[in-house]
Amino acid sequence: MTNQAGRARRGTLLALGVTGALLLAACGSDAKTAPTTAAPAVSTAASTADSSGATTAESTAASTGASTAGSSAETTATADTAAATDVTPATDNSGPVNLNLVAFSTPKAADGAIEAAFAATPEGAGTTFTESFGASGDQSRAVVSGLSADVVHFSLEGDVTRLVKEGLVADDWNAGPTKGIVSTSVVVIAVRPGNPKHITGWDDLVKDGVQIVTPNPGSSGSARWNILAAYGHVLATGGTEDDAKAYLTKFFTNTVALPGSGRDATTAFLAGTGDVLISYENEAILSRQSGAALDYVVPDQTILIENPAAVLKDANPRASSFLNFMLSDAGQTEFVKKGFRSVGNSITGVQVDGANDPAKPFPTPAKLLTIGKDFGGWPAAADKFFNEDTGIVTLIQQQTGKTS
Repeated sequence: MTNQAGRARRGTLLALGVTGALLLAACGSDAKTAPTTAAPAVSTAASTADSSGATTAESTAASTGASTAGSSAETTATADTAAATDVTPATDNSGPVNLNLVAFSTPKAADGAIEAAFAATPEGAGTTFTESFGASGDQSRAVVSGLSADVVHFSLEGDVTRLVKEGLVADDWNAGPTKGIVSTSVVVIAVRPGNPKHITGWDDLVKDGVQIVTPNPGSSGSARWNILAAYGHVLATGGTEDDAKAYLTKFFTNTVALPGSGRDATTAFLAGTGDVLISYENEAILSRQSGAALDYVVPDQTILIENPAAVLKDANPRASSFLNFMLSDAGQTEFVKKGFRSVGNSITGVQVDGANDPAKPFPTPAKLLTIGKDFGGWPAAADKFFNEDTGIVTLIQQQTGKTS
């Protein structure tokens, strides 16, 4: 009985030994294959989430999968599942995204530079853009009519509020510290090289024989800034409202072209139309950067141009990141390089090629009008000056026959 018990005990130990060896072999096999299995899941997460902050989660999932894989095949499967799960939230605002930018014509070069700079950041990695540029009012109406847009960048506040009224942009789009403004400039007078007409300010424009080119205020936001600057200079130098109306009448009498947008007006002027072009300062600077032959004068009295931007309600989340980037120092620097003044003059010390003084590109006018302080804000100014039936500018255009 003792021998039989001993043999039974040895048999049991042998069986346990074999089972243990098999279990060790099995565990060893799992430990070798777990990292290989987990790696593709981590790699996939990295490729789709390189700008969302998912790197930390990916590293944690990878280390967890590798360190626990030797314990059991079930643990390895859990690690793989966790790594794969990390991919889902990472795609919310990461990876390839195409944004539709709809804008007025003059910031095309600046917006393009900002798009490239944004795409080079972690937040913007994988972003591409579909762009549409044109007259600000026309662009705003096109979005209402169905033109795809994630971000809009317009000349006038009213072109954004039109989208608010249509339910396309949130009511609080301008609640931030810059009130929705992302780019600024001033109205200037562009002239032929050497300034052969000896233009020094607004009063020279209404002399006999001076031919003016300015965009049409019926379609162009830049035109409205131009006209208010011309009108406002009379008030700024002590004139009355009647004096300002008389000035505008002479101004439109001397106008020989009213192109549809600010960019179209620049094109017409550079092609030989007119003696002077009323334009944005940034447009004149960009033209010179591009090799165009023109000079420009910053009048003693001019207006601060404030251009708004907004994100549409149904936009991809990346659109908000792009708008924030436009307002960052990096984004504002790109605006400055293309001749815009930074919002709040926040960026200084940038050499601006094409400016009259590249080292000091943005002189301070003696009198800088603003839409809020001097014209009561855009709703009031739009009705007073550009109402289709009763606007001061509308009636003067009709009286002078300069409506198109």
